[in-house]
Amino acid sequence: MPVSTEMRIFNPEPKPGLKESNFRKICQNGFGDLNNCYAHAIAWFKDHLYVGTSRANLCLIKAGMPHVKIGVWPVECPYPVYSPEFEQNQARGEIWRYSPVLEQWERVHQAPMVIGSEGDEISRELGYRAMVVFQGESDTEPVLYLANWSRSRGEGALILRSEDGKNFLPVSQPGLIGLKFTSTRLLVPFKGKLFTAPTGSAGGKHNISGVPFICESRDPAKGEWQIVNEPGFGDPSNQAIFELVGFGDYLYAGTANNNGFQIWRTLAEGEPPYEWTKVISDGAGRGSLNQITVSMVVFNDALYVGTGIQGGGYDQQNKIGPAAAEIIRLHHDGSWELIVGNPREGKQHLSGFYPGFNNYFGGYIWKMSIHDGWLYAGTMDWTIFLRYTNFEGKTQRLFSFLKRVGVENIIEHQGGFDLWRTYDGENWLPVTRQGFQNPYNYGVRNIVSTPHGVFIGTANPFGPKVATKVSDEWEWTYTDNPNSGLEVWQGK
Repeated sequence: MPVSTEMRIFNPEPKPGLKESNFRKICQNGFGDLNNCYAHAIAWFKDHLYVGTSRANLCLIKAGMPHVKIGVWPVECPYPVYSPEFEQNQARGEIWRYSPVLEQWERVHQAPMVIGSEGDEISRELGYRAMVVFQGESDTEPVLYLANWSRSRGEGALILRSEDGKNFLPVSQPGLIGLKFTSTRLLVPFKGKLFTAPTGSAGGKHNISGVPFICESRDPAKGEWQIVNEPGFGDPSNQAIFELVGFGDYLYAGTANNNGFQIWRTLAEGEPPYEWTKVISDGAGRGSLNQITVSMVVFNDALYVGTGIQGGGYDQQNKIGPAAAEIIRLHHDGSWELIVGNPREGKQHLSGFYPGFNNYFGGYIWKMSIHDGWLYAGTMDWTIFLRYTNFEGKTQRLFSFLKRVGVENIIEHQGGFDLWRTYDGENWLPVTRQGFQNPYNYGVRNIVSTPHGVFIGTANPFGPKVATKVSDEWEWTYTDNPNSGLEVWQGK
């Protein structure tokens, strides 16, 4: 249902939005360790910015996801996964904090070593995928809660808690209530409770848990969690609950589904399991090309949903894609509009942009957040992977086009993530279309608004050594990459 012009105008004189020149880099090269490649979790707590990292992601994908095919592997992986060298040098997730006043970073936590299921010493976690400030029933003040990314040979996913920002202690049993999964990307407060959902599982399934539940806790400090929905809302095609957000009186949940995501909602009142109602199905009419609800945010009294296909926009295992991502806008009455995407069902893209903001390689709308009245949307852009793809013998129209235009020419002009902003949800302006001039910055992993400006945490797993072509005969070597490792940018 179209929204009237009067409803769209919330402030005719917005504060100026941020341009690329308003940003400065405050962290590069993964805090000096190029294995820190994802700023996977970010939060503002006790006047500091906290960043939880994930490490050596492309080496983990190479080891755990053999179905991912590419001409040459983009990074050197010198150690086998679970070897002592890998565990000590590449596997230990970290937490860093930044003082904007002192302009200083400090590492406050490194994943401990534990004994794995096969008797070897392993890192307890590869990283931290979610972080939030929350006050539960037994917390005397707001504290920092984190969700870890456990090893497949470990005990399972944990919730960690910190009162002082320096000591991080587990406050849950593995798998929260004994479920078998390795990670969660969600920690969402709503109506005095903290909600989360299993995301990853062993066997390289970083996005599919096999247990499509939502769990809640009024007192996470005591490890008290319970399930609030039937598995997959009763639909076995829902493989995971990928996003949660409070919007008005309802908690909304977005799924991962190879037939197209679904969105469900509940009042989350009374005794669980709650009553849930489906408001969107079939990927909002796009089917499998909208496989996952990757990001959700409430802006100007509407719910914005960013979509994607796992694997960066091309799910090779399930043969979905490649395709770029969309943004839809959902209203309280369940009606929705297409903001960025392919027109269909009589709906036009109100921004005028096709999927990926007209960028074929924009595989996810990875993160959306609000700062100073503007909605910012960051993408995952897989342009850089073209460099490592062998086009010989491929006859598809896309490959013919790429060979004609030139891969390096495309990388030079559009490599790296896109960051866009809007004040009304429909008129969008680019902040950067080239990953802040670093083509290896292939994703905006987090955006957080603070009293000291907005902070952008990137995903950049192209190191420490990256594949470098030495001849036209498809010969490669690995060389140091000074532009690898996660970055953090401050905009104000």
